[in-house]
Amino acid sequence: MADAGTPASGRRRGRRSGPVVLGSRPAHSVKLPPRSRSATTVPAAEHPLAERTVPWLRVAAAYAWRLILVGVVVYGVFTVLGRFHLIAVAFFIALVVTAVLRPLADLLNRLLPRPLCVAVVLVGSMLFVFGLLALVGEAVAGEWGKLANELRGGIHRIEQWLQRPPFRISHGKLSALQDQLLAYLSAHRASLLNSALSGLGRIVELVTAGALALFISVFFIHSGDRLWRWVRDVLLPGGARPRWDRAGHAAWRAFAGYTRGIILVAASNAVLVGVALFLLRVPLALPLMLLEFFATFVPLVGSPVALGVATIVALAGRGPITALAVLVLIVVIGEIEGHVLHPLVMSWAVRLHPLVVAVSVIAGSIVAGVIGAIVAVPFVSVVWAVLSALRSAPP
Repeated sequence: MADAGTPASGRRRGRRSGPVVLGSRPAHSVKLPPRSRSATTVPAAEHPLAERTVPWLRVAAAYAWRLILVGVVVYGVFTVLGRFHLIAVAFFIALVVTAVLRPLADLLNRLLPRPLCVAVVLVGSMLFVFGLLALVGEAVAGEWGKLANELRGGIHRIEQWLQRPPFRISHGKLSALQDQLLAYLSAHRASLLNSALSGLGRIVELVTAGALALFISVFFIHSGDRLWRWVRDVLLPGGARPRWDRAGHAAWRAFAGYTRGIILVAASNAVLVGVALFLLRVPLALPLMLLEFFATFVPLVGSPVALGVATIVALAGRGPITALAVLVLIVVIGEIEGHVLHPLVMSWAVRLHPLVVAVSVIAGSIVAGVIGAIVAVPFVSVVWAVLSALRSAPP
């Protein structure tokens, strides 16, 4: 018994302390016991507060303070732009002019020197715009007497139409409404005069912004790429230049694509509206066509408003049947614009969801009125293009 137990006890003692003889028995690994969690971790009472919160709350808090920081920066940018809104409007108009005329200048640069190309495209575009405005003014002036008689007769037809079913508004009520309107105008004559004077002030500001935009666009069309390289090399550190250069080119492609696309959409809408109004013999067809062109620059809202004005003119000048036809035209052109023109023409620009476009237009109109509604969608498109370029740029 002692002899039998002695080798086992020796082996146990040898396994613990003595050296192992090679070849005596197969070696086997020794597993260390797992380290207790309490020995490696800090007690819960000693954890920072952020580590004792649930993960989703920690992520939400991280996103929250970043969103607050972005909101403060955006508010500061819009506050600065509001203080210098004339310069901001001039820069925006200059960018629009550059996006439209820069390809023509590049095309002419194959045959002519660069300064001459800039002069040709700018002077030619100004002559085209002034000629179009003169044509509209001549058309209105030539038909003014006829239009005044038609509008007076149209107002009388509207009164007769309102007196019939389903409205059944009596002649006395219509006369009372006219008297109330005249009384309101006479009572608020001073405020209306001040509004007109402020409107003249706005026109002076718009002319000043146009002159400044023309001056800026000369340099943008002539050497906009060199101006961008100067800004990149002077204001940005060396390591960030490739990434932000890529973002800048993406922003310009988005803005130029949106500008050219919206001009093509506006021109298509104006041609469709003009042809339809001429066929329906609606008065002021050419001015209404021009109004439709400029109104299309306000997405989702401008075109229906312009066609609403055309409906009122058609109702006064041609009667309810023609006005109903113009209402049908609003629906048809809206469908063509939303399902054909925008997907087809705006394919090279940044595609935005209609909900994003609607919210952007409303937010822009709240911040800066009509100008904000016009600028909102290209601004969001440029921001999205920059974020996409920065996110996809290699480190």
